[in-house]
Amino acid sequence: MMRKDPKFLRSHRWYGPDDLRSFGHRSRAASMGCVPADYSGKPVIIIVNTWSDINPCHSHLRQRAEDVKRGIWQAGGFPVEVPAFTLSETFQKPTTMLYRNLLAMETEEILRSYPADGCVLLGGCDKTTPALLMGAISMNIPAIYVPAGPMLRGNWQGKILGSGSDVAKYWAERRAGRIGLVDWMQIENGIARSAGTCMTMGTASTMTSITEILGFSLPGASSIPAVDANHPKMANCSGRRIVEMVWEDLKPHDILSPSSFQNAIAAVFALGGSTNAVIHLIALANRAGIRISLDDFDRLSRSTPLLADIRPSGKYLMEDFYYAGGLPALLKSASPHLDLKCFTVTGRTLGENIASAENYNPDVIRSLENPVLASGGLAVLRGNLAPDGAVIKASAAEPQLLKHSGRAIVFDSFDEMSVRIDDPALDVNPDSVLVLRNSGPKGAPGMPEWGNLPIPQKLLKAGVRDMVRISDARMSGTSYGACILHVAPESFVGGPLALLREGDTVELDVPARKLDMRVSDQELARRRAAWRPASGIYARGYGKLFMEHVTQAHEGCDFDFLEGTASIPEPEIH
Repeated sequence: MMRKDPKFLRSHRWYGPDDLRSFGHRSRAASMGCVPADYSGKPVIIIVNTWSDINPCHSHLRQRAEDVKRGIWQAGGFPVEVPAFTLSETFQKPTTMLYRNLLAMETEEILRSYPADGCVLLGGCDKTTPALLMGAISMNIPAIYVPAGPMLRGNWQGKILGSGSDVAKYWAERRAGRIGLVDWMQIENGIARSAGTCMTMGTASTMTSITEILGFSLPGASSIPAVDANHPKMANCSGRRIVEMVWEDLKPHDILSPSSFQNAIAAVFALGGSTNAVIHLIALANRAGIRISLDDFDRLSRSTPLLADIRPSGKYLMEDFYYAGGLPALLKSASPHLDLKCFTVTGRTLGENIASAENYNPDVIRSLENPVLASGGLAVLRGNLAPDGAVIKASAAEPQLLKHSGRAIVFDSFDEMSVRIDDPALDVNPDSVLVLRNSGPKGAPGMPEWGNLPIPQKLLKAGVRDMVRISDARMSGTSYGACILHVAPESFVGGPLALLREGDTVELDVPARKLDMRVSDQELARRRAAWRPASGIYARGYGKLFMEHVTQAHEGCDFDFLEGTASIPEPEIH
């Protein structure tokens, strides 16, 4: 292993010189019980920990930080744990997506402003993973990711429950009058049984899997359940490995490449992953100076089979996936669709990492000869309703809705939708197209997961369980249905969705990748001339910064001033 001269460690600038400022650093370290032998000539490893009392996905990360520290000490490094902004999907409002970029900024500046030679990123909840990676990629010091891991499977009356997917399913049954309060309370108390992220292939497991595929996690790390004994072992090994990475000077920009992002996109489809991955992967690539677009997702979706039979696109859960061989086994099955020469944090290639992987349950992880679906199931749509694109997870929709036309029922806000959706007088039928606007990056703001619009109650009672729904919002990765998402440009900035009127006919053709409203160009021009933008939502603070700088969905929803690889000077120490 090639080793840096310790004098070239970033931390040496803080601890090493014989000057007044370094005297202050060393004396204050002594006040916390440290001696020079703890840190002198050793890599200082910042552990960025997103643990908090209000984030159930990360409730075990306080202990995992100790497991990481043990590995760092054993490998000859000096661990320093730093708390970071926690993005709790279940509690934070209006949406964690509003704050993804804030955590990304904080991560980058923590690593820049403190004596960090390398970092271990602890997270797992949906927006936490891309946020931590975005910050680490921009800072570009050695970095390794420790995913929180999925929780245990849920149980109710002998039935296995999957978070999100079954919540939506049984909530629809309750609204239809088929499940009572007692059953609903039993589901509430049986669906989340441990620490960890959603145990379906929702956004959390999609993004931690992507992290491993991009090369930022140890092989198999993303599949380990949060409370499995192998999880603290993985955390310990990650702590050991980051110290070696510092001596090797192995940084994010040495790992990431156009091919690694193409691998990540293909793996999203092989996994049946969340549509949210589209936005996050574009943002991650932009931070690395690598260009990917919606067209890459559509192209690879057409050619990549769905191999993981996991909810919401399949029937199993992440626990089953782990016992079947986890992500390494799936990547081995999908290897003809991947570039196996891509480099990873192990110092080896992706191909080397998965060479010994085995599939222990071919019903959970399918072969290329026996896929769940012949293609990954996500489609990118364009037309006069979405000139910059929209996405639909076709694999999670009822097949007869993939080519459909219907009369638009338009809601201008979530509140309006909530008031009207169950009104018996609502002029709606199963062929109608439900539309929610002003729910995009700036319109909501923060692009919440409102895209899985509820089925009107009178249709639920008649047995309807899916309809075409359109919005400029996102959808939970655990959700399902014929939901068209991420319509761009969004309605709030004057995208064509703002010009749609109730009663207009909307035409969807997923095989042809088309999404149109049957309105003439002349009529659209008249409507545009009459359209007026709404006033800004935030007069000050972070919200104002967000509104002024967030990009559109097809661009990654990052802040425009954070993209790219322009260098920022190291902090002066005086």
